[in-house]
This record gives sequence, C-alpha cells and structure tokens, in this order.
Amino acid sequence: MKTEIAKFEGLPLFAEFNRQELEAFVELTDPLNYKRDSVIVRQDDNGDCMFIVIDGKVRVVHRRDGREFFLAVLERGDFFGELALVDEGPRSADVIALEDCTMLRIPHPVMRALASVHPLAAFKFIQAVARGMVHRMRDANRRYIDTLMVKNT
Repeated sequence: MKTEIAKFEGLPLFAEFNRQELEAFVELTDPLNYKRDSVIVRQDDNGDCMFIVIDGKVRVVHRRDGREFFLAVLERGDFFGELALVDEGPRSADVIALEDCTMLRIPHPVMRALASVHPLAAFKFIQAVARGMVHRMRDANRRYIDTLMVKNT
C-alpha cells in the first residue's frame, strides 16, 4: 500500500521538495505500521535504514548495565536511524511505539534510486536530515555544558 502524498506535506524533511520530487519519493517508499509497544529498532542491531514518523509517537531508550535511559519522544515528522544511511554500525538505542504508528522506512536503495532519478531531491533530503542532526547536536552540547556548569558550582 502506497502512502498518500498528503501525509508528507508539511513535514520538515520535505519542505523544499516540489510536487514532482515528492511524488517520486513517495512512489519509492512503503509505510510500515507498528502496534503500541512494538520495538521498531533494537539497540546494538546493525542499522540498514532510517525511519520517519508519519503518524503516532515513539520513545527512544538506551540500555546499559541493566538500566534504562530515556532519550526522547519522537512524533510526526521526526526521524531516527539516519546514521545508518552513512554507516551500517550498531543502533545506539531501542525505539518503541508509544501508540499505534506509521513509519516510513528509508533504506539505502531508496536513496540511490531517488538520487538517480531526482538528484536535487536526494540532495534536499540529505540536507534536511543534516539540519536535523545539527539541531540535535547543538541541543546535546547545550545540555552537556549545563551539566558541567552544575558540577563546577
């Protein structure tokens, strides 16, 4: 079942896409539905794709030494697993559906196909993902500095 284009409109990752680019992207993808409490990705599994939250909410949790560290709640328009488009290394956290949700799985072949048909769209997509990653990095840096300031007072 193909996802309707309307579900993509308004998502930050596709803000710079024209209608033709968005249609080409949608044509290459299929949505995946997950029930509440389903594990979408498991920490330490090798990554081979990224995901975009189309509907619903997920939580991101890192596990270490028998403890669980809550990292984030992601919702419509958010994405995760983007490092797998560059490096098929291990996932850094579990991602679990907080409610029934629809995800868009984007594996390497989809990006290659998009780049061959609409290279500008592929560039726009990667650039939007990079902007999201930079935003997360700046937020993490701010939180780290805040932690250092509390420890040094």
